[in-house]
Amino acid sequence: MFKFIKQYAERIQNIDIYPIISLFIFFLFFVLLLVLVKKMKKERVELLSNIPFENDELTNSNLKNA
Repeated sequence: MFKFIKQYAERIQNIDIYPIISLFIFFLFFVLLLVLVKKMKKERVELLSNIPFENDELTNSNLKNA
């Protein structure tokens, strides 16, 4: 996909390397985020998903223990 975008962008006149780099950083960020979410433990996902429904306040220490 990046190869297609790069080839398309190279056909545009007066394009610099900066838009290509920014697109790569943007794409890399979301790929990294997807990997981190996929590796997250199921217990932590359940804890975080139930936070809005709990009445008592959770502290950072409660979140770190999960």
